[in-house]
Amino acid sequence: MRTLVSLFFVLALQAQEINLQYPPLKQVKLPDVQTSTLPNGMKVYLLENHALPLVSGFALVRAGNLFDPADKVGLAGMTGSVMRSGGTASKTGDQIDEQLENIAASVESGIGELSGTVSFNTLKANIAEVMAVFKDVLTAPQFRQDKLDLAKSQTSSSIARRNDNAGGIASREFSSILYGRTNPYGWSMEYDHVNRIQRADLVAFHKRYFFPANIVLAVQGDFNAAEMKAAIEKLFADWTVKQEPVPAFPKVSNKAKPGVYLAEKSDVAQTFFEIGHLGGVLNDKDYPALEVMGDILGGGFASRLFRKIRTEKGYAYSISADWGADYDHPGLFIISGSTNSSTTTDSIQLALEEVAKIRAGEVTDQELKTARDKVLNSFVFNFDRPTKTLTRLVNYGYFGYSPEFIFNYQKAVAAVTKADILRVAKQYLKPEEMVIVAVGKSADFGKPLADLKLPVEKIDLTITQAKQEAAKSDVASLAKGVELLKKAQVAMGGAEKLAAVKDYVQSADTEMQAGPQGMMKVKQKNTWLAPSGFRQDQELPFGKIIAAYDGKAGFLVTPQGTMAMPPPVVTQVEGEVFRNLFALMLSDRDATRKVNNTAPGMIEISGGEKHVAKVEFDAATGLMKKLMYVEQQMGGAPQNVEESFSDWREVGGLKIPFAISITQGGNKLADVKVQDFKINSGVTAEELMKR
Repeated sequence: MRTLVSLFFVLALQAQEINLQYPPLKQVKLPDVQTSTLPNGMKVYLLENHALPLVSGFALVRAGNLFDPADKVGLAGMTGSVMRSGGTASKTGDQIDEQLENIAASVESGIGELSGTVSFNTLKANIAEVMAVFKDVLTAPQFRQDKLDLAKSQTSSSIARRNDNAGGIASREFSSILYGRTNPYGWSMEYDHVNRIQRADLVAFHKRYFFPANIVLAVQGDFNAAEMKAAIEKLFADWTVKQEPVPAFPKVSNKAKPGVYLAEKSDVAQTFFEIGHLGGVLNDKDYPALEVMGDILGGGFASRLFRKIRTEKGYAYSISADWGADYDHPGLFIISGSTNSSTTTDSIQLALEEVAKIRAGEVTDQELKTARDKVLNSFVFNFDRPTKTLTRLVNYGYFGYSPEFIFNYQKAVAAVTKADILRVAKQYLKPEEMVIVAVGKSADFGKPLADLKLPVEKIDLTITQAKQEAAKSDVASLAKGVELLKKAQVAMGGAEKLAAVKDYVQSADTEMQAGPQGMMKVKQKNTWLAPSGFRQDQELPFGKIIAAYDGKAGFLVTPQGTMAMPPPVVTQVEGEVFRNLFALMLSDRDATRKVNNTAPGMIEISGGEKHVAKVEFDAATGLMKKLMYVEQQMGGAPQNVEESFSDWREVGGLKIPFAISITQGGNKLADVKVQDFKINSGVTAEELMKR
């Protein structure tokens, strides 16, 4: 019954849309926007609006992630975020939050693909105070390290989760294939990009792109334009920095290989797909006709794709089409949908057939009228509020469009004919260039994608793990690093005694963070067998877990059963072996390791691209005080880990720490209290790998 009700509802809406009578459109009228240029070169747009005692505005900056360096993808976005969260010289971001919350105001910042913005919103009574904060964020952000670290951690977490959503995968991969994976329009951010970004990079990016002549400031609200202009000129009088003009954004030059691209995702029951090719730009002469065509093809309940694939066949949960156009580079023509796994190939085939049909004959009078009226009515809503109008006018100026573009576009849409639809469909829709991206479980497809008679390629969704990059070194820093390490060897009991250790068994009581449940008590036994054997036995409230590794392979035992050690866990265990206390302290005897002095009382021990650890020594005792490293989390992002050592006791003539405090991502992870530590107790390989 519910299915029938849903179907009747869709049919009713479809019929309603087909027969809908639109009232005459209101004429778009441009308000009186006053423009001027300040002595420092910043252009200003002012729009009086006395409807409410509010004032809002934004600075539009010619910057964007298209200017990211190839080895630091994400720099622009991070700069835009930390501009605000990192605070200014006089106040931290948190202090600014408190100040603005107390007066119901906001100041925000961000940088997208083609522009950067810093915006504000306030009551008229507080405009001077809020604009002072706005100016400081825009001109003198401090990019405090703690907020940069937080932004990097959040960005890494988003990378770790980027394959969770099948629809998101389809959209990302479709865009990357069409624009090209090796240019700013199509590349993806990886852990290594994030790790390379440092505070100095944010400072340099801001300095390069945030200067008066590269900014348009737009303000609208309850004010007198002449008074506001004078206030802005006074506020920014001391900001006179200059830079060379910003270069043009890169061009789109990729020519994608047509065909089907399959991304396997085994945990879904439906397939998300995108079909299409490069689109056009907004000021193309045929854009109005193409937009109407896109609406007829897949713009709503009355569209051809919806009627055929959703209503008639019942294949698709959602289906749409759009002729995408951007201001200064080609957008994307996209047919987007999702369907039950079993109807994947059939749904894609039907979508391609609808493309062929719209290229083969004229649309109906009703289809044209419905789509044309819908596009015109939708466009009016871009100008229904002063804020929207001002934003659009500023954007038109930013991209070199005349204000007359608005009216020319409206006239062109109203004049679109059936012959125009057929002409642009034949000219611009190119089946031979179609790229099809499907994300789903191919084993459940009713028909193989090969039935589409197109080449099929697999998409690799593997998230590249971060490389551990060592600090720069020279002869002097390497010599100093070894010197510090040798002093630590003496403090622990001597290098020869350390070298004589062939195994150890550490028993400990651990309090570990268990998420919202708080701290969890765990009994641990860690066993090490030289050179690279490791075993950890844990007794947790919900059962026992064993992880054992012999240097080549390993296994896990959990309450759910026994399994081979997964690659991510192998990586973690290899890190544990690399950072083993005795191995670290004898790194000067290992030809695969480099010991580098990076700061007073600190060394960095590196072993190729996989392992890097920093060790800080206690100035008074010479013993290891802290161990710092980056660890790839199981199914998550890399995290900064810090271990702090205390309560050193003598065991077999060597000093061993009996208290270890561990933080991860700046948060407390665990406190370890060692109960017993045995050296050279005769651990065998068989005991290590016993199940």
